[in-house]
Amino acid sequence: MLTLTTDSGKKYRVRPKPLDISIPLHFNGPQPNSYGVPFAQSHAFEGGGFVGDVRRGGSCNFEVYTFIPHCNGTHTECVGHITRDRISIHERLKDSLIPATLITIMPRSPHEVPDTYNPEFNPDDLIIDRISLEKAVTSTGNEFLSALIIRTLPNPEDKQFRDYTQHSAPFFSIEAMSYVRSLGVKHLLIDTPSVDRMLDEGKLTAHHIYFEIPAGKNKETQPVDYTITEFIRVPDEITDGIYLLNLQVAPFMSDASPSRPQLYPLSIED
Repeated sequence: MLTLTTDSGKKYRVRPKPLDISIPLHFNGPQPNSYGVPFAQSHAFEGGGFVGDVRRGGSCNFEVYTFIPHCNGTHTECVGHITRDRISIHERLKDSLIPATLITIMPRSPHEVPDTYNPEFNPDDLIIDRISLEKAVTSTGNEFLSALIIRTLPNPEDKQFRDYTQHSAPFFSIEAMSYVRSLGVKHLLIDTPSVDRMLDEGKLTAHHIYFEIPAGKNKETQPVDYTITEFIRVPDEITDGIYLLNLQVAPFMSDASPSRPQLYPLSIED
């Protein structure tokens, strides 16, 4: 069994069976969706008398897939999401087994907290606020904050198939994302479609804070290796605490890729 030793000298046993916190993408089936884009689809390739479907007499299954990683399911993005420079997730994601902390947050109305956002809050907004984040993170310590995984409440099963043009999603306030940045988090994972409000006038305020690019600027001169993973799904039976994160992505030369984050549970070694 693999053993992890932290900088403070604590030793942990890494349990061999990982916990998958991605949403499987069912092409042509139930799936999450944001911004009202077309749902992910697949169809058999046909050409020159060949049909890529064994059920239709083809010799093998040979399909064409159409999807938008940012909107059709679990995906991981890099700073290239908001820069003029074409920076790819394949180039920026360099970590393998990542010390991670899972926390659970109940989003709050902006009227309950002093947090802010740009553009201004809407009356029905729900946010991940700084105070709630501070309370949740303080109880875990900081040795496992290379990655921060946030599960929001409530956490029903239909999050896996929710159409977010019909359901609003919580997002990060300026103060909350600034706090995440101050923790030194390199990999942020969230079970919502975006760290920003879906209709935010194109400002992407939280993205800019996290990737350390001033608001209104889209020229990146020193590419950071931070990532954001959105549309995850953390079942209730996975408890808050520390893990090793294996963040698997397809080797796409693009700003985002479908991904499969997995958590390896840890136990203190006697």
